[in-house]
Amino acid sequence: MSHTKAYAAYDATSPLRDFELQRRELGPKDVQIEILYCGVCHSDIHQVRNEWGNSIYPMVPGHEIVGRVTGVGSDVTKFKEGDLAGVGCLVDSCRECPKCKEGLEQYCEGGSVGTYNALERDGKTVTYGGYSKQIVTTEDFVLKVSEKLDLQAVAPLLCAGITTYSPLRHWGITKGHKVGVLGLGGLGHMAVKFAVSFGAEVTMLSHSPSKETDARRLGAHRFALTSNEETIKSLANHFDFIIDTVSAPHDYNVYLGMLNTNGVMICVGAPPAPAQIPAFNLIFQRRSIAGSLIGGIPETQEMLDYCAEHNIVSDVEVIAMKDINEAYERMMKGDVKYRFVIDLATL
Repeated sequence: MSHTKAYAAYDATSPLRDFELQRRELGPKDVQIEILYCGVCHSDIHQVRNEWGNSIYPMVPGHEIVGRVTGVGSDVTKFKEGDLAGVGCLVDSCRECPKCKEGLEQYCEGGSVGTYNALERDGKTVTYGGYSKQIVTTEDFVLKVSEKLDLQAVAPLLCAGITTYSPLRHWGITKGHKVGVLGLGGLGHMAVKFAVSFGAEVTMLSHSPSKETDARRLGAHRFALTSNEETIKSLANHFDFIIDTVSAPHDYNVYLGMLNTNGVMICVGAPPAPAQIPAFNLIFQRRSIAGSLIGGIPETQEMLDYCAEHNIVSDVEVIAMKDINEAYERMMKGDVKYRFVIDLATL
């Protein structure tokens, strides 16, 4: 066992503070990574504050992890000491069910294991995430990271990146499609970058006029102010797809009306309250509302390779570990462009 410095939530209301945990000794298939940067996801806040009702304390958040390999087990073949590597939202799954065999570990029928706030497959050991100095993970859930890209800006790709890349690929979004991206935050700014890169006509949907300049800088072809009723009317039956990245309560029905016949609204944000959707809003025009959860390990590697080839990274603000509680408050106000990333050298 190796002692590791970390930052943890001790309960749902107290600020995060210093914590020390023990990482397991290297097994034959394990990779040890010195964590250099960890992105801060909005789901970290949901989990820390027990907004989803499944929190285990003390909790060390963080599932957007990049760093250097510092040790490998005797049977590891994909990594060596000194390699750049990443760990995303998952650290294990059953490996045997049809979903796992398809490379869809996030939908594992036996239950995938989250990088933090989860139980290992032994049903006893709690997982701790990337707000820490190091992590030990089985090779099968470690990802190769290119030396070409700015490492601190790569970290959010492990969640915000794959969360938006996966549905765009699954629904085959490409040239000729009209795509609306709802919400310009950590997820939304990546959805814009990927959808534009895939050739779609992209419209940023936002209730804030101040977002237009950044939306266009990120590549959006159009900007639609959703606080304007005339704008909403003008977009009726317009989009083939809407990527909904908003995690705060909002009215899905407003945006369903913007979908054309056979249009799909894909939810990747996770509001805490249920939505009410009259069936007629789907029946007419044969619209669909769907969801998507991160991506499997093969697709996450595909996404990282695509980003290296096309020079796509997240827009980040790097912070010290001691500033994480302030960062949470700023995130709740939308005061970040567009992802906080912790420099673990500051821990």
